[in-house]
Amino acid sequence: MTRSYQIRTFGCQMNVHDSERLAGQLEDAGYVPAGPGGDPDVVVFNTCAVRENADNKLYGNLGQLRPAKTANPGMQIAVGGCLAQKDRGEIVKRAPWVDVVFGTHNIGSLPTLLERARHNAEAEVEILESLETFPSTLPARRDSAYSGWVSISVGCNNTCTFCIVPSLRGKERDRRPGEILAEVEALVAEGVLEVTLLGQNVNSYGVEFGERDAFSRLLRSCGSIDGLERVRFTSPHPAAFTDDVIDAMAETPNVCHQLHMPLQSGSDRVLKQMRRSYRSSRFLSILDNVRTAMPDAAITTDIIVGFPGETEQDFEATMDVVREARFSSAFTFQYSKRPGTPAAEMPGQLPKQVVQERYNRLVELQNDVAWQENKKLVGHKVELLVASGEGRKDAATHRMSGRARDGRLVHFSPAGAAVDRAVRPGDVVEAVISYGAPHHLVADGDLLSHRRTTAGDNAEAGLRPKTNGVTLGLPSFGAPPVQPVQNGCGA
Repeated sequence: MTRSYQIRTFGCQMNVHDSERLAGQLEDAGYVPAGPGGDPDVVVFNTCAVRENADNKLYGNLGQLRPAKTANPGMQIAVGGCLAQKDRGEIVKRAPWVDVVFGTHNIGSLPTLLERARHNAEAEVEILESLETFPSTLPARRDSAYSGWVSISVGCNNTCTFCIVPSLRGKERDRRPGEILAEVEALVAEGVLEVTLLGQNVNSYGVEFGERDAFSRLLRSCGSIDGLERVRFTSPHPAAFTDDVIDAMAETPNVCHQLHMPLQSGSDRVLKQMRRSYRSSRFLSILDNVRTAMPDAAITTDIIVGFPGETEQDFEATMDVVREARFSSAFTFQYSKRPGTPAAEMPGQLPKQVVQERYNRLVELQNDVAWQENKKLVGHKVELLVASGEGRKDAATHRMSGRARDGRLVHFSPAGAAVDRAVRPGDVVEAVISYGAPHHLVADGDLLSHRRTTAGDNAEAGLRPKTNGVTLGLPSFGAPPVQPVQNGCGA
């Protein structure tokens, strides 16, 4: 009897991509995705431990599943990811109806652990202290027909005092360039138009094999892959950001002029307490260099409000950097105390009301900045990769949504003489911006062009790419031969 699965993902892009790997393994083991509203035989939680409420979210979800597990003892529940790596056997103690717990270093063990738990009729907890199998060697069932994640490294060598990730993901491990490019080729062969290169500190890529310019060379190599229309990457670290990366971005046509550069704080004193090895002047100089090379670049960031000991003067320094940096958007977070991090033991933990008030002021300022920047784009032509699920109001407004090359979200009217039959997710259109809001743009006029794509064909047919693990181990740069895709697309 075929068993069905459902994966619930919490946290960052790394976790989303890990979930694609988990799905690929389960399908290779004979499982099938559970349909909408169906009762899955296996529920997998891929967890995050970055935010303070991560624990509550997980155990709340597990509690909601308990009645289903009681009614159907054959159902299995698995918990993986960063929170599993951190809490280990505590998860089974708090939620004894969980069948499997696995960590960040052994995501390739899930099918075996499920089978072992079913055979032994008891919970299986397996947490490794170092990476068992590089994720790239595992099959992946991709979420999107037109856009794909490609991991270039895992782990982190930094010691930011607020972050628990290095202790859960381990030291940085870099993939060889040939493996990365082979995976990109495999995605493009299945119709994918856009890839995002992933790493905890993506621009420090190459440190493991001693090539300082490895990341910029990787970007340039992506430019030689036929059919790859857009390349993005996240997230770089300001301390390791070099001019050769800026040059590669500016000179490689398919590398998008979009940069997500985490600031965290505009106060040099707080940055020192965070162990962020750059200062605000260095951060702003990088942005100046990027905009000199690419005046159209959209720059986004991460900012933490209320770090222990943050004064009003420190906070105002952050506000000053936001005013000067002119971010197109910012992910703003209230400091979250994480046990096991140095910051959790620091004096000067701020009251919630102080952090909330500062957070509100920062959000108001950033919204104002983003709105001003977006209004400057009214009347400009943009190329959009049509997306699915990006516009919550699309059905009511009779619009569709897509991402511009700079990453901005645009809601557009899929109408006009240029439309070839119907616009679909994965197609590429051109439109003129008619309105700018703080978090999106609108293009309500007729489309200027519409190009149907293989990605659009696959999206319309409900097909998603399936990539097998890549284990070439090639040491050099340059696009490798196209790798045969054995499984093709699947439902």
